[in-house]
Amino acid sequence: MMDNNLTLDCKRTALVLIDLQQGIAGMPVEPHSGKEVIANAVALADSFRKNGGLVVLVRVSSVGDGKDMLHPLSDTPAFRPASARAEGWDKIVPELGPKPGDLLITKHQWGAFYGTELDLQLRRRGIETIVIGGISTNIGVESTARDAFERGYQQIFVEDMMAGMSAEAHTFAVTTIFPRIGRVRQTNEVFAALEG
Repeated sequence: MMDNNLTLDCKRTALVLIDLQQGIAGMPVEPHSGKEVIANAVALADSFRKNGGLVVLVRVSSVGDGKDMLHPLSDTPAFRPASARAEGWDKIVPELGPKPGDLLITKHQWGAFYGTELDLQLRRRGIETIVIGGISTNIGVESTARDAFERGYQQIFVEDMMAGMSAEAHTFAVTTIFPRIGRVRQTNEVFAALEG
């Protein structure tokens, strides 16, 4: 049964934003544009900060030779080669931050938990619930969400604060995967819960 009432305890909730960085946020995405995703992320991040919540900005990066990233034998490369990335591609978009009090996590694969201190830092701060979004829905966001589920976090997926490389990929994750491991909501619903 779906609970439409959303209440949030900002002291035990973190906003986790995946890969809203210069080299990713400008890519063509669907069904929401990168600008829409960022605008919604900025609004929620500002509300979290104002209400004493934690904002976690996750970026994907690598050293110059790319040897710290995964390189599986695959039909489609998991990552673009480091040499193909523009200068500053891994910097968080400036309108988002980081701002004082934010936690910046650097990952080297799709998910934000493996090989980072994300879980440690959330637990030290008493975080039980994560509100999650970013680009792309079915890669970085979904990989992080599956790991968060296995670690016992409550999750709220902000549908209009994420986008994928295709509308179909986004929709599949939002309608099939996320409702099984958390609650799917819109920016205005989360904003109302924070401000109410």
